[in-house]
Amino acid sequence: MTTVEQPVDVLLSDGTTVQLRQIRAEDAAAIVAMHSRFSERTRYLRYFSPYPRIPERDLQRFVNVDHRDREAFVILAGDRIVAVGRYERLGPESPEAEVAFVVEDAFQGRGIGSVLLEHLADTARRFGIVHFVAEVLPANGAMLRVFSDFGYQVQRQYADGVVHLSFPIAPTEATLEVQRGREHRTEARSIARLLAPRGIAVYGASATGQGVGAAVLGHLRDGGFTGVVVPVHRTASTVAGLPAYPSAVDAGHDIDLAVVAVAPEAVTEVVADAARAGAHGLVVISAGFAESGPAGAAAQRALVRAAHLAGMRVVGPNCLGIANTDPEVRLNATLAPVLPAAGRVGVFSQSGAFGVALLAEASRRGLGLSSFVSAGNRADVSGNDLLQYWQDDPGTDVITLYLETFGNPRKFARLARRIGRSKPVVALASLARPPGVGDAPALDPAAVSALFAQSGVIRVDTVSELLDVGVLLAHQPLPAGRRVAVVGNSSALAGLAATACAAQGLTVADGYPHDVGPLAGAAEYAAALAAAVADEGVDAVVAVFAPPLPGQLADPDADFTAALPAALAAGKPVVATFLAGRLPAGVPAYPSVEEAVRALARVSRYADWLRRPPGALPELDRVDQPAGQAALRPEPADPAALLAAYGIDVVGSAPARSADEAVEAAGRLGWPVAVKAAAPGLRHRLDLGAVRLDLPDPVALRRAYAEMAPIFGPDVLVQPMVAPGVACVVELVEDPAFGPVVGFGLGGVATELLGDRAWRAVPLTDRDAAELVDEPRAAPLLHGHRGAAPVDRAALVDLLLRVGRLADEQPRVRSLTLNPVLARPDGISVLHATVNTGVATDRPDTGPRRL
Repeated sequence: MTTVEQPVDVLLSDGTTVQLRQIRAEDAAAIVAMHSRFSERTRYLRYFSPYPRIPERDLQRFVNVDHRDREAFVILAGDRIVAVGRYERLGPESPEAEVAFVVEDAFQGRGIGSVLLEHLADTARRFGIVHFVAEVLPANGAMLRVFSDFGYQVQRQYADGVVHLSFPIAPTEATLEVQRGREHRTEARSIARLLAPRGIAVYGASATGQGVGAAVLGHLRDGGFTGVVVPVHRTASTVAGLPAYPSAVDAGHDIDLAVVAVAPEAVTEVVADAARAGAHGLVVISAGFAESGPAGAAAQRALVRAAHLAGMRVVGPNCLGIANTDPEVRLNATLAPVLPAAGRVGVFSQSGAFGVALLAEASRRGLGLSSFVSAGNRADVSGNDLLQYWQDDPGTDVITLYLETFGNPRKFARLARRIGRSKPVVALASLARPPGVGDAPALDPAAVSALFAQSGVIRVDTVSELLDVGVLLAHQPLPAGRRVAVVGNSSALAGLAATACAAQGLTVADGYPHDVGPLAGAAEYAAALAAAVADEGVDAVVAVFAPPLPGQLADPDADFTAALPAALAAGKPVVATFLAGRLPAGVPAYPSVEEAVRALARVSRYADWLRRPPGALPELDRVDQPAGQAALRPEPADPAALLAAYGIDVVGSAPARSADEAVEAAGRLGWPVAVKAAAPGLRHRLDLGAVRLDLPDPVALRRAYAEMAPIFGPDVLVQPMVAPGVACVVELVEDPAFGPVVGFGLGGVATELLGDRAWRAVPLTDRDAAELVDEPRAAPLLHGHRGAAPVDRAALVDLLLRVGRLADEQPRVRSLTLNPVLARPDGISVLHATVNTGVATDRPDTGPRRL
């Protein structure tokens, strides 16, 4: 028997939730009950006969499995089993198993079969099963489509009135694409139903008009919600002027959403009532859950468990609410009395307090909102769900996120990398690691920004920057390059803008900054702006204006801002810092030139990312994942075998504790040799005398050992000499926020002290690996600095891809260091490797779909 896994929640194709778990012996009665609800057609298609009842012997075999050679999963909707999927190995240790499903009639056509197939295939692969076979009646078109639409290479054979199917179950790019496409559609639909409800039940609104519930109810009513609002109150007949009911069902309306502002101990009753009314989701404003301590965390888990079993998703708890400015919806189920104007920017906030401030500031800036979700404790609905929804939402062009933690960083990076190709994603992400989230050293801010940039995410540091960038993206085109024209009437402001451009990596275009002077009139200023946007050598414009001194201008009432609309029409981004006058709508305005240039620079880097090819996961030869797993089974693990399984060759070495042992080892390895202090921190410290190179014979080796042993101890490593090269370092660490990340830098004390490392998250594409090699500040040493021959860059890229592949496939590897890696024109040599292993960590963006 294998270890029984915990139940998981999954989304169906219509956005509802169900639970998937392994079958249990005590499920016998529920299996019989499900069977009794089948239509005659469903029974015939599954069992090839009428099969009106399940014989006791069959029933016991159905519900008693070993979870290895025979596995079965059930799908529960509420407390009712509505589907079963199973596989059975075809003989002891056979690589093949027969797979079959059956789904209750009322739940057919909702994607249950594909979910079961994903989980069964994932489990079967872990126990050495590589092929599934199935027998399906030709009339069972739905089941045939489950197999054919999954991306597997299905072989079909028709015999004796049955279609015999056979297919390998190893994941491929095709199956992964199908799986992720279904994930996208189901998650997007689940959010769409929350943001466009037909009817809303509000729980916890007092008849006195006081409290959180009453506030949300008032905002719903006054915001012009186009659906029905139903206050649920045990005793009152009206609340806030609306008819109230003791239960949502009593209202007689279609209820899609429940807004909950009751005490935590009353939430279970609310979930049950909302489920009876047919609600698809809950927005839980109430506090007192995980943020309050262990008891609250238990209550939060119970809330999500009950909601998912009832088919509902949960926003919150402890959240600000949700909003949708679509004129056909006009939903304000938040604690904010007034929403920003309708627009095309989607906003997600993990913090309720931050969300209030963000909405207020967006209103002040004129940033139009499409939809808004505050996730609070993020017990269920997360930023990743909103990314899935906004990807295809025709009303959203720009996505802004405030993130305190990452629940699933790999998935976030994957989604952002895909969505960022069509819609920009701007994220304000805290660098502070929450208490209890890992004990490894946190990555520095530069590394975090690089990891975001890898996925095309525009990372900002403050609320102000989030809106600075959001306003620019919402109203202006992307720049075609980094050449900036600065136009102004103040040499001081223009000079500040030019300095800010250089600091932000932008290039001041030839002929700029252009200072029209403090005596220039509005017409001269407009002409200068028009010339700048028409200049083919300019990609973006920074317009600055300082108010003239009294009496300087012939026409003191001239409107200098009137020049901006014409400049905008040229199709190039324009940002403005006007210290006088009110700018027209659609012009991104900033209180300082530094802020204007910073926003433009962030958007320019995003535009650069778009112009570069996205990269691919290349095929690698000499990779043997099972051999790598086998190398990790012994205690301790075998690092050399692990690395060899991924095509990473390490130059051999031998330990020695005396001069005689060192000489003997050198004889085996071959002269000349290097001798190094064995301590990991000293193996590359040539500067300390802990490494002696090019020892040609026993005499030289004994002399070197005699000098080193008193200082560094008797333990040394003996290694054959290899050709010299540029010393590099490759690292793999498991970051609690981002998951496994690969680092690259040049060796040496100075680069280590300065933290000159580039980082990318796993999995690595060919573009990621190439950028890792080129990004460190010391990278010019690899490209032929001061007449030296360039090293074999392709070999370094290949090495990084192999380390990334190892990190992706071997979750037991917690850290890995290759130091030094000598890079030469003719290749590379890995001199030392350190591998630390532990219990396999959960990789939430791998395996079959689950919430």
